[in-house]
Amino acid sequence: MLLPRGSTNEIARGKIMTFKYPEFLAETGWLADHLNDSDLRVLDCTAFNRPDGSGGIRAESGRESWAMEHIPGSGHADLVNDLSDNDAHFRYMLPQVPQLAQAFSSYGVGAGTRAVLYDSTTGSWATRIWWMLRAFGFDDAYILNGGLHKWKLEGRPVNSDPSTYPPAIFLAKRRAGLMADKDEVLAALDNGSTCVLNALSEEQHLGSGGANYGRAGRIANSVNVPAADLTDPVTHAYLPAERLAERFAQVGADRAERVITYCGGGIAASNDAFILTLLGYENVAVYDASMSEWAADPSLSMQTGPMPTR
Repeated sequence: MLLPRGSTNEIARGKIMTFKYPEFLAETGWLADHLNDSDLRVLDCTAFNRPDGSGGIRAESGRESWAMEHIPGSGHADLVNDLSDNDAHFRYMLPQVPQLAQAFSSYGVGAGTRAVLYDSTTGSWATRIWWMLRAFGFDDAYILNGGLHKWKLEGRPVNSDPSTYPPAIFLAKRRAGLMADKDEVLAALDNGSTCVLNALSEEQHLGSGGANYGRAGRIANSVNVPAADLTDPVTHAYLPAERLAERFAQVGADRAERVITYCGGGIAASNDAFILTLLGYENVAVYDASMSEWAADPSLSMQTGPMPTR
């Protein structure tokens, strides 16, 4: 277990509220003490969405950012070039199994290893790769709470030294139910027993501002918990379990039902999905193509304006 149980607790209503699965978080102090563990792989997962000059967005690898500054000994997991299907019509789509297995093997992630994932921005790049690992059967991956920002805020060392890990054997075993497609989301809108949850900003959800993906607004009848609201603005660490649980409960996300998260391209959505998993939601999926697909198809229903309640 990488996070001592109770370290993100909040005392409320006379009881202690904890994450059900706190072991999926790694604290910066723990990592500092274990950086030299022979089975530990630390990976900077940073990528960037950049304006493309024509009103759209282009994906940019974070490898150069990693080369300039990273946690000592850490490698770089390249979501843009290695871990996305670049033949797909939409950005960041899951790659085919051979490509994914080869990439993680080359990063040193596989049987007998543990992986701590971080990024230098919002945490969503790291959770995207965590969700991919989970979807392909690898359970020994953890998110560095607060990422590189918190690490540096605490005065911990960084460097620009080249670093790699020895190759590993990554055996990909696809798990059903962790990724959703357009057809499942469409069905969910009709059956009423699935919560469709938008991880984009409130203004994007309302259609009142922010980037859009061809049409402003949200998938019809979806609710909103922005991934940007999940963390402390100073440390970038996740908020206490009690506050996070209340946030999802307020929009009607029920632990007893399926929850499908979405955003623009399955990145921020993975952050919401990660927190739901920490909280004990057992039936969570990420809509891989998200608004990149949905907003581009005028036959698919969208809404703007005041948010619905479930």
